[in-house]
Amino acid sequence: MLCADTSFLFSLYRRDDHSEEAHAQLSKAAQPLLLSALNEFELGNALRFAECRGLIPPGSARLRLEALAIDHAAGRWRRSEVPLVEIVAEAGRLSDAFTQTGGHRAFDILHVAHARLASPERFLSFDTNQLRLAKAAGVRC
Repeated sequence: MLCADTSFLFSLYRRDDHSEEAHAQLSKAAQPLLLSALNEFELGNALRFAECRGLIPPGSARLRLEALAIDHAAGRWRRSEVPLVEIVAEAGRLSDAFTQTGGHRAFDILHVAHARLASPERFLSFDTNQLRLAKAAGVRC
């Protein structure tokens, strides 16, 4: 199983500089992604924000979120069963241990906390600072 952060998901559902690599990594892995409710929320917000700023055409956020739902129904990803309260508690521990020296954002820490608890084969991200955090926290990237 693989976990991903929103930068990876954004590249899957919106064309950008990392889209080819994101699709290639998933094809090579040949296994579904494990997403938390936080992934779903942050991706939806990121797509709506991109539409608001004119970075994607009107209606694109809705279409991309429909594609996410279709992929879920097709088994390309599944929803994590790790309780949100456990993710937040782990994120607090990671923040205490790494934020002052590494400068990590809250959602990045939450995604890494989820990955720590879910124990995926790999954590996928295009955010180099978040990958540093994941490695420091013992998550395979």
